[in-house]
Amino acid sequence: MEKRAKILLVDDDPDFVEATKVVLESQPYRVITALSGGEGLKKAREEKPDLVLLDIIMPGVDGFQVCQQLKKDPHLAQIPVIMITSFSEKYVETSLGVSQGLTLEAEDFIDKPVAPTELLIRIEKWLKK
Repeated sequence: MEKRAKILLVDDDPDFVEATKVVLESQPYRVITALSGGEGLKKAREEKPDLVLLDIIMPGVDGFQVCQQLKKDPHLAQIPVIMITSFSEKYVETSLGVSQGLTLEAEDFIDKPVAPTELLIRIEKWLKK
């Protein structure tokens, strides 16, 4: 039996989480969800996912903080992180965005609304590395 990649999806929008989970589970992925940054960190430590999809703007612990904590943890640092946000394209073009992305070592940024096909292509790209 083929191993299903485990993806942790962290976003504070329950509708986005549910819709994205349906898309991902139509593929050979097992999806774990978290509706906050703090919950996402906890689940990452417990589940050791193969990839993390991470919203940037969340109340409390935001996506930048989650990514920073993941990359500091020697048990989690190798997990690819794809940041998902409504403003990623504009953000990563700024010097702040570039420096944050490099500092946080997020592997990729993708804009909302997320096209399912593009999301699946990006996930496959990072799972193969």
